[in-house]
Amino acid sequence: MQKSDLKIGDIILAKNPIIEDFSYNLLLVLDLRGNEILCTFINNHNNGLEITDDDLEEGKLGDKRIIEIRRLFTIHLNNCEKIARLKKDSLDKILRALTKYTSNIYFKVFHNKKPFKRIPASGKVLDEEDLFNLIDASLDMWLTAGRFAEEFEKEFPKFLGRRYCALVNSGSSANLIAISALTSYKLGESRLKPGDEVITVAAGFPTTITPIVQNGLIPVFVDVELGTYNINIEQLENAITEKTKAIFLAHTLGNPFHVDKVIEVAKKHDLWVIEDNCDALGSKYKGKFTGTFGDISTVSFYPAHHMTMGEGGAVLTDDPLLYEIMLSFRDWGRDCWCPPGKDNTCGKRFNWKLGNLPYGYDHKYIYSHLGYNLKATDFQAAVGLSQLKKLPNFMEKRKENFNMLYEGFKKEGLDKYFILPQWLIEAEPSWFGFILTIKDDAHFKRKDLLEYLERNGIGTRLLFAGNMIRQPAFTNNDIKYRVIGDLKNTDRIMINTFWIGVWPGINRDRLSSIIEIFKNFFISR
Repeated sequence: MQKSDLKIGDIILAKNPIIEDFSYNLLLVLDLRGNEILCTFINNHNNGLEITDDDLEEGKLGDKRIIEIRRLFTIHLNNCEKIARLKKDSLDKILRALTKYTSNIYFKVFHNKKPFKRIPASGKVLDEEDLFNLIDASLDMWLTAGRFAEEFEKEFPKFLGRRYCALVNSGSSANLIAISALTSYKLGESRLKPGDEVITVAAGFPTTITPIVQNGLIPVFVDVELGTYNINIEQLENAITEKTKAIFLAHTLGNPFHVDKVIEVAKKHDLWVIEDNCDALGSKYKGKFTGTFGDISTVSFYPAHHMTMGEGGAVLTDDPLLYEIMLSFRDWGRDCWCPPGKDNTCGKRFNWKLGNLPYGYDHKYIYSHLGYNLKATDFQAAVGLSQLKKLPNFMEKRKENFNMLYEGFKKEGLDKYFILPQWLIEAEPSWFGFILTIKDDAHFKRKDLLEYLERNGIGTRLLFAGNMIRQPAFTNNDIKYRVIGDLKNTDRIMINTFWIGVWPGINRDRLSSIIEIFKNFFISR
């Protein structure tokens, strides 16, 4: 046989036995190197990938056969004859299975249960499926959003109980789209306009506030409660004026805010509600997932969060018009809704008349909004899909870790020094971290404690910006905002609050050592 007669994906019959069992003489060609052919066995009884005559482009096998991807070897060109050829899609399935097998080996050698010396405040938990999905997406060579992104945008809202999901490149981008979408002229008189006010809190992450300012809106800061670190619900209505048009709040560190009261006030005053659910994926309020109550909600898939894509985020809604607007802002502001690589899904690409453009202007280049390119890649979506399967376990592990720290702190009397986390009776938090506020009568400084914890291998984090209006981004710029009251608790958080990790990669031994290190700090004083 000539080498030119063979191709990858051909099925050959060995003339001389490879092993005594004749059923192992049927082989699949995987590569050609000189006169040597890299093959794998085809048989009719071992575990592997099933193929039939329907998988063949030419030739016949007769009975159902099994591809053994775990047994590779070489055979000389002269010791075989070609009998069939696989279809390309069947070969694709087999080569991806082979890739998955080898990627599993790679993960076990280089990534499985990689020990960490410190106990980080946050981290990611990855496995073989995450690695293979990442590789699987790369085999498509599509690069931008594709089949994995499409599937994620179906499966993720289904998990939460929402109708629509727009996948984006970060949680911060999700927040930007959420606010920007509400400024669209397509919402008529309900749209947010420059100078309108949005109620929020200063004790949180900057990118909950940033898009408010970037869209020419006025953030109105309400103080928070110590213990829950969510908005002081008693002050919410005091913040409302004729300019108030929206409420934009995060469920702080996974701890649900008082959803009923917020929605009640919003309905009473006809306000939009945006839930920043970036730190609270998997949390519930009255048995329903957070991120499903607001007109729009946002999620982050940064490695520190409940599940990860590396970078990534999502914007969710149940409103078809809001969804259309969100996609427009995400995809350059264009009016066209065709996904990447698709054209004319509306069936009238050259039959539109919008704005002052001439009739028939290509719909792919008609822009309804001043948007961005905030799409995620298919690599990110592929990892997100495999992570989504593990999310319920991640949620439970976070709760277990939180409970162990909470009970341990109480048992060891550490609540003498700290305000321990508090939550509403209606809430079932999926905790992002174990948050602590040093009590007023404690005889130590946060700085001293955090330096001690860090020296002893315990990662710590502050409650993000602390008080955002005291950050240089506010003090060094002329930003318009309003404050309700004196933000007394927000300032106290800025000075005395921090959190430690409860992420799923921390085991019980590590949690016990965290409690011991805290105890030792007070013993040594």
